[in-house]
Formats: sequence, structure tokens, C-alpha cells
Amino acid sequence: MEWLDSSVAYWHWLVLGLILIALEIFTAGFVLLWLGLSALVVGALAWAVDLGFTAELLIWTVLSVTDLFVWFKFIQPRFRDKTLSGMSREAVLGQTGLVVQANVANRGRLRFSVPLLGSDEWSFICTETLSVGDRVSVTDVSGNTLIVTKAQS
Repeated sequence: MEWLDSSVAYWHWLVLGLILIALEIFTAGFVLLWLGLSALVVGALAWAVDLGFTAELLIWTVLSVTDLFVWFKFIQPRFRDKTLSGMSREAVLGQTGLVVQANVANRGRLRFSVPLLGSDEWSFICTETLSVGDRVSVTDVSGNTLIVTKAQS
């Protein structure tokens, strides 16, 4: 242990911190970021105050665990997407609706008998020519517009 006390300098912690932060590019979850930032803090403390390796390791461990706890408990949940926008596609595919407005360019509006994702009327695009009253089936989603085909009778 005496060898580590005399061999590990403050700049070792700084280099370790920078390496961990750089490795975060290849991982997900921001775990290495917090470990790297903790190592940078320990490096700054070791530069300012003469600490032994055991104390430095203990400070790094406590900072890392604290940073990770704060990240996963308080900060990360705020960044989660709560709109469910990416999950709506599966709920819409295969649904059938009734054309209530048909435009010349194979576009128009359709209505579902039960509201779908909070709305009962949606814009649509179709490769076939449709008229008001035709039943259509949803095959895909393009932004806020549904891609439909004429439903089989």
C-alpha cells in the first residue's frame, strides 16, 4: 500500500477521469461519465491536499456511488420521453376507419368509430382513389398522417 501512496499522483486521477469520460461515448447510460467526473474531482483534491491513496480511493468510491444514485434516482427520470410517440404506431396499424373527406390528391380525413390515440379523426394518404364513405385500413404512419389502403368488403 505504501507503494501506491507514493506512486499514484494527482494527474493519474485526472487522466483516469478523462479516459472514463471518453469511454462514455461507447457505452449507454452515463455510468462512466459519473465515474470519470468523480475521478476528476479526486484529482483536483489530491492536487490541492496531500492525500493517501486509500483516502483518494474512498473519496472516489463515495463520490461515484453518490453521483450514480442521484443520476438514476432524480435526473435520468426527468429525461424520459413520456409522450409515447414512438409506441403509437403499433396501436394504429390494422385499424379500420371511414373516409369523411376525400381530396383530389388521394389525401383526406378519416374517422374511427372509437377515438384512437386521443383523436377520432385523422389525416390520411392513400395510393388509390377514395370517396366519402369508403372503409380504409391503416398500413403505416408518416408523422401525424396515416397511410391507408381501401379495406376489403
